[in-house]
Amino acid sequence: MNSKLKSEAADFLFDAILSLENKEECYRFFEDLCTSAEIKAMSQRLVVAKMLMEKKVYTEIVKETGASTATISRVKRALFDNDTYGYTLVLDKLLDKGEN
Repeated sequence: MNSKLKSEAADFLFDAILSLENKEECYRFFEDLCTSAEIKAMSQRLVVAKMLMEKKVYTEIVKETGASTATISRVKRALFDNDTYGYTLVLDKLLDKGEN
């Protein structure tokens, strides 16, 4: 875990997210919490991670998502070179549930 992120405020945020029960509640909360650009950027990074796990190449990812190669590289490092495995954790759970 990244000790730079750990704080009471971050714990409070994550507890708030974990309290959400469905997509409608998520939309309502995140619309208040984030700008639409921030939500789109986070969504894009998750889709990029999914495509990288599916062994898609950069050109295909750029074409489909509009992500920059810098963003794709950053996600790739987080996906394969970090020890947090956050993307893998979430994507494995989503794929197990059949949500693509």
